[in-house]
Amino acid sequence: MSDREKRILASLNATFAPTACLLEDESAAHAGHAGAATGGSHFRLHLVSACFEGQSRVNRHRLVYDCLRDMMQAEIHALALSTAAPSEVAAIS
Repeated sequence: MSDREKRILASLNATFAPTACLLEDESAAHAGHAGAATGGSHFRLHLVSACFEGQSRVNRHRLVYDCLRDMMQAEIHALALSTAAPSEVAAIS
């Protein structure tokens, strides 16, 4: 795991206290892409947190982007999000 991934996860854990958090680095699939050339990476994030209870998908994504705001300009070029509340995950099981 890279230092960048560790910083992202530390920020997410501190902000959301997630019950599940999976961060996947998809940068290799985007080699040659302009964003990758500047040092930013492509990530996919699956995040389950009680903070998302009663929140719309747009609000959930805003919360994540606010949490990672400092990294979004240089360290993260693209971020695909999948967010859920624990009650939604329990309903699927």
